[in-house]
Amino acid sequence: MTQSFPRLHARTRRFTLGVPRDFTLSPDGGRIVFLRTTSGTDPVTGLWEFDVATGAERMIVDPRRLAPAEEDLPPEERARRERAREQAGGIVAYATDREVTAAVFALSGTLYLAGLRDGEFGVRRLETAGPVVDPRLSPDGGRVAYVTGGALHVIDLATGEDRALAEPETETVTYGLAEFIAAEELSRFRGYWWSPDGTALLVERADDAPVTRWHIADPANPDREPTAMAYPAAGTANAEVGLFVIGLDGTRVPVPFEDEYLANARWSRHGLVIVTMPRDQRTIRLWRVDPATGETTLLREDTDPAWVDVHAGVPAFLSDGTPVLIAIDGDTNRLFAGDRAVTPPGLQVRGVSDVDGDTVLFRASEDDPTSIHLYTWSPQGGVERVSPAGPGVHSGRLAGGTLLVVRQSLDEEGVAVRVHAPGRPAVPIASFAERPGLDLRVSLLRAGERELATALLLPSWHRPGSARLPVLMDPYGGPHAQRVLAAQGAFLVSQWFAEQGFAVIVTDGRGTPGRGPAFERAVHLDLATPVLEDQVDALHDVARRYPDDLDLDRVAIRGWSFGGFLAALAVLRRPDVFHAAIAGAPVTDWRLYDTGYTERYLGHPDEHPDAYDRSSIIADAEKLTRPLMLIHGLADDNVVAAHTLRLSSALLAAGRPHTVLPLSGVTHMTPQEVVAENLLLLQVDFLRRALGVPAPDAS
Repeated sequence: MTQSFPRLHARTRRFTLGVPRDFTLSPDGGRIVFLRTTSGTDPVTGLWEFDVATGAERMIVDPRRLAPAEEDLPPEERARRERAREQAGGIVAYATDREVTAAVFALSGTLYLAGLRDGEFGVRRLETAGPVVDPRLSPDGGRVAYVTGGALHVIDLATGEDRALAEPETETVTYGLAEFIAAEELSRFRGYWWSPDGTALLVERADDAPVTRWHIADPANPDREPTAMAYPAAGTANAEVGLFVIGLDGTRVPVPFEDEYLANARWSRHGLVIVTMPRDQRTIRLWRVDPATGETTLLREDTDPAWVDVHAGVPAFLSDGTPVLIAIDGDTNRLFAGDRAVTPPGLQVRGVSDVDGDTVLFRASEDDPTSIHLYTWSPQGGVERVSPAGPGVHSGRLAGGTLLVVRQSLDEEGVAVRVHAPGRPAVPIASFAERPGLDLRVSLLRAGERELATALLLPSWHRPGSARLPVLMDPYGGPHAQRVLAAQGAFLVSQWFAEQGFAVIVTDGRGTPGRGPAFERAVHLDLATPVLEDQVDALHDVARRYPDDLDLDRVAIRGWSFGGFLAALAVLRRPDVFHAAIAGAPVTDWRLYDTGYTERYLGHPDEHPDAYDRSSIIADAEKLTRPLMLIHGLADDNVVAAHTLRLSSALLAAGRPHTVLPLSGVTHMTPQEVVAENLLLLQVDFLRRALGVPAPDAS
């Protein structure tokens, strides 16, 4: 087990390879295009199509037949994949026309067009002006737009003409790409949108000249120049973002807006709308744009004294043009059709997946934040749950009456995809993912006075009451992310750690989603105190319930990113509770993290310096009395290695011994197979030594 699971976990990219994903349904619901690798260990993603009537599927494009397996990506595409946390290779993104009759994609910067009609499954390479990023077909399928070298180009497929619609005026300007904050913190990964008739595009112009330059060096290769990147740290300047409606006829109409952030844009037959937020993110505004003049009209404005949320899939529109939105009403994130809330109080809406005519498909949690179900709402039918009964985590798509449901649960391994077409039995789309082979022993609990969603994982070989096990807390613990979900995939690594001789506890404290706006906003202006209190409360409550199984004299904590910050925070501020910690890629000084995330929760550092002091941990270095391992990728451009290096320097200055594991060439993700495998093994070894835990008896 010690050797096999870490290797398989690394080789399968956390068991994501072979899972069908990124589904596009044809408007009539008859065909589904999606991405999938050919096996659970194949890292090269292909393009597939599924016929709903017959249940037959075919591989439309095998990227190995088009390009070498070793990818040569333009820098903009590498950055896009890092922001999207993309772990696979091959065709990792594609775009279709409105009728889903063709698709475009890029391989190693080369542009390809694939036909999707019966008998037209040919793939052809398109000549371009340079390496391609984010190609997109016009709705009518007649043209392809793409970005190269910061310029937005359009190819006329009938004539083959390629021309630049917008070219950067300086080396700091890009057209058609999402700036860093949009992609990293607002989940907006695109920077241009076609008009419905394919005659114009809404285009973002981003200039990062005002943004401070940071340098990411490769100390293992001192002959290489450090990479300069524009990193907008909290309190510093963001990129300047502008919008233009650019016609194929050469017209260029500016779309002015005063807010700092462009959160989203949508151009449909119901018109062009944009969503913006000021820098403090306490207001979100929906604007209608006149493409001919650029004039904007405010349609809706929502405010919150802490922050507003950007939700997936909105704005959307019903068939008559009524906007579909998600907004706070009381202590509930509710679905709105126009100005009317159409979902009940207490049903926490997570995001909108599709609008099929007047039927809205959305994700939501009711009384259990560990389950996310699929619901529909329509003016005629109201709200109806359409995902299977029982706990689970669901997502899906809806078009032409065909419903695709993606399900994970605690009852079965992996991801199950089923297609429900009107008048037909449900049919699956196969997953080729590897099976982890773990005997999952997880109990979901509500812990502490705040009834925190908590999971307890015990070794499969452990007999209850037979021995008190050392405890490993394994949280993320930060805003807008959950670790405790009714899905086996959420606990695979935690179960593996349990098999090594630990009782593992995973807790989602205040700040995490699914329990309403007030629960999330409890971390406003303090990202340290509430999240740490909740970990302690959950630990003590679980130990009270399982007094013969948990040893509170041997408690460790591990985490990555915000979880790494929380792990280091725990041993620095509560050494009476936590006896060892592993902090991976931790934020140690929130002034070093980006504007979009940090200022949302802590405000501007000039206005709330005390919030930054409360939430940062470098000043706590002299308090360290417990074993601490710091792990950081030296190529990380999200949480830069300076976080760990500055904490390590402060610990050294205070005479506090600690362990630092620098990862050369590794970013915020760790997709490298050898690195990912050995990281798990090294962490177990550190925890055993720190807590005095012998290896479990293999017999």
